[in-house]
Amino acid sequence: MELQQPDHCSQLMDMEVSQSSDQTAFMESPTRVFQMNLDVQDALSEGSYEEGFDSSEDEVESVIFTNNNSDSPNNVINEDNIDEGAVQDSMFISPNGTKTWFPHCDDKLKPVEGMIFKDLDSVLVFYRAYAFACGFTVRINQGKVKEGETITKYYRCNRSGKPQKGKKFDANSKVRQTSFKTTDCKANIYVVKIKGSSSYGLLKFEESHNHSLVEDFNKDLTKISRKLPFTTKEFIHKMSLNSIGPAKAHHLMVSMMGGHHLVNGTPNDFKNHARTTRIYIGARDTQLLLNKLRERARIRKEFYFDYETENGKLRSLFWADEISKINYKAFGEVLAFDATYQTNKYDMIFVPFTGVDNHKHCVTFGAGLLSNETQESYKWLLEKFLIAHEKQPRLVLTDQDRSMKKAIKEVFTLSKHRLCMWHIMKKLPSKIEGDLLQNTDLRSRLHRLVWSVYMKTTTFENKWAELMEMFSLKDHEWLSIMYAKRKKWVPAYFRDIPMCCLLKTTSICESSNASFKVNSSSANTLIQFMLCFETRLENQRYRQRCADFKSSTLAYIPEKDVPIERHAFEVYTNRIFREVKNEISKGMYSSYIENTEVIDTKLLYSVSQRNQAGVVHTYKVTYDKTEKKADCACMSFNRIGYLCSHIFCVFRVNQVDEIPACYINKRWRKDVLPRNVYTIEGRYGIDNRPETILKQEIMQVMNECIEAFRCDQAGLLNLAEKVKELKENVLMSGSSTTEAENTNVAVVETILGQTVDVEVDVTNPNVARTKGCGRKRRISGPGEKAMQKPAKVPRFCKSCKKYVVGHDSRNCKKVTGGSNAQASEMDLPESEI
Repeated sequence: MELQQPDHCSQLMDMEVSQSSDQTAFMESPTRVFQMNLDVQDALSEGSYEEGFDSSEDEVESVIFTNNNSDSPNNVINEDNIDEGAVQDSMFISPNGTKTWFPHCDDKLKPVEGMIFKDLDSVLVFYRAYAFACGFTVRINQGKVKEGETITKYYRCNRSGKPQKGKKFDANSKVRQTSFKTTDCKANIYVVKIKGSSSYGLLKFEESHNHSLVEDFNKDLTKISRKLPFTTKEFIHKMSLNSIGPAKAHHLMVSMMGGHHLVNGTPNDFKNHARTTRIYIGARDTQLLLNKLRERARIRKEFYFDYETENGKLRSLFWADEISKINYKAFGEVLAFDATYQTNKYDMIFVPFTGVDNHKHCVTFGAGLLSNETQESYKWLLEKFLIAHEKQPRLVLTDQDRSMKKAIKEVFTLSKHRLCMWHIMKKLPSKIEGDLLQNTDLRSRLHRLVWSVYMKTTTFENKWAELMEMFSLKDHEWLSIMYAKRKKWVPAYFRDIPMCCLLKTTSICESSNASFKVNSSSANTLIQFMLCFETRLENQRYRQRCADFKSSTLAYIPEKDVPIERHAFEVYTNRIFREVKNEISKGMYSSYIENTEVIDTKLLYSVSQRNQAGVVHTYKVTYDKTEKKADCACMSFNRIGYLCSHIFCVFRVNQVDEIPACYINKRWRKDVLPRNVYTIEGRYGIDNRPETILKQEIMQVMNECIEAFRCDQAGLLNLAEKVKELKENVLMSGSSTTEAENTNVAVVETILGQTVDVEVDVTNPNVARTKGCGRKRRISGPGEKAMQKPAKVPRFCKSCKKYVVGHDSRNCKKVTGGSNAQASEMDLPESEI
C-alpha cells in the first residue's frame, strides 16, 4: 500500500481538504512515500540514535535512558512481518518532577504531520508498525462519523485514559480488584478524511509518552505480539484432538519454533483461546454435531447416523461410516462392546462397537452416545446398529451388565451372547476365602479348567464336580451361580461356533475404549468429542493401512524350502502367516503319526505331539485323500480360522503342498478389504478445501528448500533474501484477509468446519448420571449450613451493557447462542455504564 503526498503543505481546514488544489498544498516537507511492505532490515540500517535533547535550551534537567539490544527478538505484528530493529527512548524530568519519554526509531517509520493514507487500514498498519518499533501498543479510539463515513479518527497509545474507580453496590460489598495499565498517556495521531476521496490525512502527531516504553527483549509480551494468528489457533485445536491441552501445546510450539520470543502468545493466551472456542460452541453444541453428521451423510452416501431426543434434548446417538460397514462385512463374526465414561462434558456414555481385523488389530464398526444405561437405551442402540449393518454377528461379547444382556436377547435374536471371562475370574480373590485361595492350588486348577479350549462340555462338568468336591466348595454361593451360568462364559460351550476363540474377554474392547479416551477429555463439547473420535479412528485405520502395506510388500525368505509355507505366505497377512508358520513347523518337527486306520474312503490318523513341557497329547485327524479335506478333534480351524499342526502333519505325510481353498478363511487373507478403503477422500481430518491444499503445497516447497540448504549458510542467506523479496512483491497490495475473517467466530467456524450461527432444533443433553458415579455423601454440620456465601461482586458485561452476576461478555448468552448462565442484572444509571 502506497501513501501519496503532495509537494507542499499548509494545513487542513475544517477537518476536510479538497483533493484538487488543496492537496498540492498539504505539506511543507518534501514528498514522502511510505511503503508498508518494506524490508525492515534495510529500513533500520542506519542504526539507533545516541543524542538527546539539549537541556540547556529548554532549561530542564534531562535523564536519557536508551534501550539497545542487539539480540532483540523478531516479532510478527501483522501479516507484513515488520521487524523493529534497534530501538531506544529518552526520558526527561521537568523541574516539577514530571517524567516524559520520547521514543526513537528510524525516520522511515516515524509519523509526519501531512502524510496521506489511502484508507484507515493503512493508517492503522502504519501506526502499529511505528508503535511496535518504539515499544508501545496502539488503541483505536473515537472518531467522527458522517453519513456512514468516518470523517476523523484518533489512534492512541494503549495506556491512554484514566483508570476507572471500583464501584460498590452496597455498604457491605467489596470493591472488585482490577489491574489497570492506563496512565492517561497523550501520545496519539489524528487523521481526517480528504474531501472527495477515500484517503485520509495525518493532521496531528503527539510523540511523547508519560510512561516507559517496552524493551526489545520484552516485546514478545506486548498485546499486539500476544495476538494469536490463525495458524497458532489451528495448532491449539489440532493438539486438543490428541488430548494435548493448551499449556502443553504452548510448550511444544516453543520447542518447535526455537524459543518463547518466536511464539505469539503466552500459555494463558492459549488457554483463553481454548476457552473461547468452547464458549462460542455453547448451546449450539448438539446442533453443530448433528449438522456435521448430516453433511457427512450428504457427501458419503453410505454414512449412517440416527438420534433420538427427549423434550428437545439429545438423548441417544449412533453413527457408522462407510469404512466401518466394509470392516464389519469382513470381520463382523464376533462383536464386542462396552461402555466408557468421561469423554465429554455432558457425561454421555460412549459405546464403541469393536472387532478384530485380519492383522488381529482393533477395528471399530460404529459407535454411540447414550444419556443412560437402561435396557431401552441399549435396545435402541443395537437396533440402529442392525439397521446400519443389516446382519447380526455370530457371537456378542460383553461384561455382566444386565441391561446389555436383556437388550441383546431382544435385538440380536440369532447371535450367541458370551460374558467376559476376565471380569468373572478377577472376582475370585473377593469371593473365596483367602487361606483357601492362597495356600492351595485351587486358583491354578480353576484357571486351567475354565480357560481350556480343547475340553468338551461333559469333561468340563465332571472335572468341575471333582474340583468342588476336593476343596469342599459344593455349597459355595458364588461358584454355584457361576456354574449355573457356565453356558454363557466357559469356552467348552462355544466350541461349535465359528471363530469362538477370537475373543474370550473384552480386553480388546477395553483397549479400544482406552485409546479413544486418550484423544478425548471430560471437558470436550460434543462437536469436539466427535473430532477427537475421528482423529483416533483415523489413527486406527492408519495402523491398519500400514499393516496391509507391510503384508503386501514383504518378500518371502524361507529358512527351508517348504512349499506349503510359501503358499501360506502368499495368502495370509504377515501376522497370521507367522502363526500359521508356527503350526506348520510343529506339524513337521514336533508331531508324528502314531497310528493309521482306514474307514471307508477316509483315513483316520492318530497324531501325537509333544509340547514344551514334554507332555505328549494325541489327536484324531480324519483325512479324505480324494477331496483333500481333513478334520481334527481339536477343532482349531473352527475356533480360530486356520489349520492346526496336527492337520499339517497329515498334509506332510500325504505330500500336500498347498493349503486347500476350503481351509483358507477369507477374513485372514491379504486382499479381504477392497483397496478403495484407503483413499485420501475417505479419511478423517483431511481438509480438501483449495486454499488449504495450496497452503500445504507452499509449506512443503519451503521445507524442501530449507532442507536443501540446511548446512549451507550462504545458500540459506540467499534463500532468505529471495523469500523477503517475494514477500514484498506479494504483499505490495496488502493482505486480502478481511477483519471479518479474523474474528473469533470466523476462526471457530473455520476450525470446526461448521457455521456457528445456526438455528438450534436439538438442544444440549443434561449431564448424565452414570452407573457407579456415586452421590455426595459428605455431611455438613449446622455451623457450615448456617454460613452464607458472600455475595459476588457484579461485573460489567459488554454484550448486555449491564452489571451482572453469573456471566460476562465472554460467556454471555448473546455470544453462546443460549441462556447458559443465570445472571442477576443490576440496572444502573447510564452514566455509570
